[in-house]
Order: sequence, then structure tokens, then C-alpha cells
Amino acid sequence: MRGWWQEIAGLVLPSPCAGCGLGRAVLCEECRARLCGRRPREVRPDPVPPGLPPVFAAAPYAAGVRSVLLAHKERGALALAEPLGAALAGAVRVAGAGGGGGGGRGGRGPLLLVPVPSARQAVAGRGHDACRRIALAAARALRGVGIPARTAPVLRLRRPVADQAELDAHDRWANVAGAMGTVRAVGRVWRDGGPVVLVDDLMTTGASLAEAARAVGVSGGRAMAAAVVAAAPRAFESNRN
Repeated sequence: MRGWWQEIAGLVLPSPCAGCGLGRAVLCEECRARLCGRRPREVRPDPVPPGLPPVFAAAPYAAGVRSVLLAHKERGALALAEPLGAALAGAVRVAGAGGGGGGGRGGRGPLLLVPVPSARQAVAGRGHDACRRIALAAARALRGVGIPARTAPVLRLRRPVADQAELDAHDRWANVAGAMGTVRAVGRVWRDGGPVVLVDDLMTTGASLAEAARAVGVSGGRAMAAAVVAAAPRAFESNRN
């Protein structure tokens, strides 16, 4: 219900740009360019958690990009899913070109975007699943340019995990290690689908993406790569080409 009212309000009441706070657009052209205007690139956290696949990000998590992600996730600015999805789609395209390989059992179906799961209490508190919403928008953007793609929300948290915001890299890994699993019918998803790309809104230490890759692998799939809207600036610096 909360998400429905937020979406209606966003259509009726003009709001300033979520990135810079100026103007009367959901996202001004300058902030959209900051989010989507550069070529996504491979990023690497330091240290790299075991099992992390290649990760590609659209933008550094700084300034206006941070504001846009927080406005969508924490303040329910649902109209931002479209530009965030466009940014994620760009990262997925580069991940698909650079990650190599295919899905778990060689399927020839559409590209599978597998969102990193959020805790149920977090989704309930926010009124929406931010990562899944962005993944759906990214799949639509990919199909819009002729790339067959769909979301496959097959990952689940099997146990409670702590809020990772105040944890360091080691504690984040310990927090999520072994926490994810998949839905029962996932074997059919891997068999009928195409290449698997893990998707999330943000990568900081890479712990959640590494755990997601482990859960996909245990269930018979294989994540060829991961794509995120943004990554910590240091992850860009640690993988200069």
C-alpha cells in the first residue's frame, strides 16, 4: 500500500531532482548523465571475497549517484527505477560481453538477471523491493534494444542477517556466508534460461554478490558475472585498465 501511494504522489506532485535537488524533474539531465553517461567498467573490491565473479558497475557511489540510490531505496522515489534500471542495463550489457560463459546448463533462453535478495523486514519497512524493481526496469531496457532478458528472482535468504551498513569487509562476509538459497524449481530456470548475471544496486565489499554466486552454483547454475548500478569509488581505483 505504501508503495502504491508513493507512486501516485510522484505522478501528481512535482519534486526536485533526486540527484542535485534542483529543478522540477525526477532526475535532471546532468544527474542522469552522471548515472548513465559513462561506459560501465569492471570493478574489484579490496580484499576480493572468495567466489566473487567479475563485477561491472555503471558509476561510482558518490555525490548525486548516492543521493539517487538512497532516494529510490529508502525514500520510495519509485520513478527513479527507470533511470537506475537503464544504468544497470548498461552494466549488464558490458558484463555479458566481458564475463564469458553461459547459464548453469547451457540454456539458450533469455539473459537471466538474478537479483540479490533483501531481508523481508527491510522490504516491508521500505514498502518495496528496491533491487528487484531496478532489475525489472533493467530487463525492460535490455529488451527495448533487442536483447532478450528477464528477471529470475530465485534467491532467498534462509536465515536472518544483520544490517551490513556498519560492518567491515570481514564481518560482512561472515554475516552473509551461507545465508542464501534458491527456490525449489530453480533447476528448470537454469535449464531453460540463458546466461546468468547477478544484479544489485550497490557493491561495497562484494560479500553479498559472492554469497549469491555461491548459492547459484550450489543449485546447479553458474553466474557468469555480476552487474551493479554503483560501486564504492575505491573499487574503481583498484581495477584501473
